[in-house]
Amino acid sequence: MRYHSSVLTYHVENFGCRATQADGAALERQFDSRGLTQVSAAHADLVILNTCTVTNSADQDARAAIRRLQRHNPLARIVVTGCYAQRAPQEIAALPGVSAVIGNSHKHQLAEIVLPILSVEWRSPSSAAIDPIDSVSASAADVASLRTPQAFVALSALTENRELRTESRVFVSDIFAHTELLAAPVFESSSSHEGDRTRPNLKVQEGCDNRCSFCVIPSVRGHSRSLPLPQIIEEVNALVAAGYREVVISGINLGRWGRDLASTGHPRSPKAAGSQRFEDLLQIILSETQLEKLRISSVEPMDWTDDLIALVASSPRIAKHAHVPLQSGSDAVLRRMHRKYRPWHYREKIEKIRAAMPTAAIGADVMAGFPGETHAEFDATRRLIADLPFTYLHVFTYSARPGTPAAAMPNQVPVQVARERNKILRDLAAEKKLAFAQSLVGKSLEAITLNVVHDDSDAEFTEALTGNYQKLYLKGRHAPNRWITAHIAELRDGALWGTLPTL
Repeated sequence: MRYHSSVLTYHVENFGCRATQADGAALERQFDSRGLTQVSAAHADLVILNTCTVTNSADQDARAAIRRLQRHNPLARIVVTGCYAQRAPQEIAALPGVSAVIGNSHKHQLAEIVLPILSVEWRSPSSAAIDPIDSVSASAADVASLRTPQAFVALSALTENRELRTESRVFVSDIFAHTELLAAPVFESSSSHEGDRTRPNLKVQEGCDNRCSFCVIPSVRGHSRSLPLPQIIEEVNALVAAGYREVVISGINLGRWGRDLASTGHPRSPKAAGSQRFEDLLQIILSETQLEKLRISSVEPMDWTDDLIALVASSPRIAKHAHVPLQSGSDAVLRRMHRKYRPWHYREKIEKIRAAMPTAAIGADVMAGFPGETHAEFDATRRLIADLPFTYLHVFTYSARPGTPAAAMPNQVPVQVARERNKILRDLAAEKKLAFAQSLVGKSLEAITLNVVHDDSDAEFTEALTGNYQKLYLKGRHAPNRWITAHIAELRDGALWGTLPTL
């Protein structure tokens, strides 16, 4: 370990989706509240890699990060957590340089687990070369206080083993036995400056009760569970008080928020009994906070109810933006995927959203090369996408995940074929994105200014994001985190350029 200051330092590096980033923000809260100082990975005493495992490349990214850290900061203790850690803890623990593996099951206690070990090393500079197992016995009381009765390896084993064994560095248990939900805002930033953070993202739902045949997420994140309404309102109000104008709410299966919570009989909730609904959450955020703009992240097709569409369309305080996962336009493929809708259901939802919100951004996740996908099935996806008013797509090539039903299906699509199909869909998405942007020229749109200011050969310009999720460039330098109304003057090199009205 490094003993250059009186305070231990740490760094959290996040991989993957917004949910992982939100977990990382909660981890930062754990360490900040205990007095550690956040620094870059190259200078940290402790580096936490908060991993993703949704694809094979995500696993590769995590392993590459471990090797990179060993080269650039060989004295750092590396702790691996997140979805990859939950799925394959022994595989990670066997990698050189990994001090501990802490799954999602124990992520909420990560600081409690690692700091007693590290603090013993830190208090004794002469033990810099001693592994944490050799000095952890002094922290037996701290270890015993942890609430981990279902731990894959009991924490007490740390005090019983003098050798740094793989088993004694792994803290993973059955994720389905856990009800914890880490929650802390994560800030989008296009700058390295700490003061430039904008557009906080708040995770309000965790886990998933669906069982899509290709998806490993339920097995590493557990059952669907919701952040209680009072805690959400407290977090949003704190962000508003701190000066933020837009908040994004997200989750693994966001539209399922509230299904596990009994109704509180809230006077502004339309339901007095039974479980709460996602629509209730949006209405109460609008009524009990002064938030200027609420943005919704991905919501599954069948959770876009008529009530939800009407609420998003009618409220000027909700961004006109719908991300609706598709995955495939083939009925047969959707059935093999175990998705709970058919192509005609999906088409109906998108057409309703477009009718209610003519200028909304509408996006989707689409998968190319699912096992057994024939040319005709792929063409069904291509034709459905061509027919629908999408403004962008996230296109993924199928990646087999160990333990999922799809990984054992026959007729796996050759990687090269899947990649060719991916490119066809990305090209189609680019055409639709360009056409949508062109349709906005001449209109006036609300936009929030971001923190990025560029210089070109002529002058400075500032980035902004419109309410309907389009990147916009404004001439001149403008303060970040301000809602403005811009006139869309032109589409240049695929980007919107706007001007502000003159006073």
